[in-house]
Amino acid sequence: MVTALEILKYTIPALIVLISSYLIVKRFLVSEITRKQIALFHEGQETTMRLRLQAYERLVLFIERIHPRQIIPRIYQSGMTVNDLQQTLIFNIKTEFEHNLSQQIYVSKQVWDTVKGVKEQEINMINQIAKALPPDAPAKELHQRIVDFVLTTETLPTEMAIDVINDEAKRMLSYNGK
Repeated sequence: MVTALEILKYTIPALIVLISSYLIVKRFLVSEITRKQIALFHEGQETTMRLRLQAYERLVLFIERIHPRQIIPRIYQSGMTVNDLQQTLIFNIKTEFEHNLSQQIYVSKQVWDTVKGVKEQEINMINQIAKALPPDAPAKELHQRIVDFVLTTETLPTEMAIDVINDEAKRMLSYNGK
């Protein structure tokens, strides 16, 4: 019995120290893992914010590039017919859009739907104006009618789309800045 008490006298404090050490190490490891997870989350948020801002920039650039005052001077060549200019404009708008398809991952559905809508409205505007002209007429006539349309239209879809993109980008920046 005395031997058992002697063994317990040394074993019980050793078990208490062992359990205490285990709990302290476990708590330390859990807090360290949590700290690392939070750090990774913040790094991920910063990366995501950069990618989203780049997407907004690219979509604004896309909208600007398909605006009639930007795309027509870039594409128009003397000697083109209405049909040539119409087809080239539509081809370039679609190509620009396809080049930016991946940006939809980083922006809201509202922004992406707005961008798609602008693309369709620009193509429809070109087709409607071109339909009123003979296909083999000089492209200068289509160019002039599009310029007249742009000058007489109060708010163009491209301007509204840029406002929508800017608003969302500003909301994202103010939300992440807090």
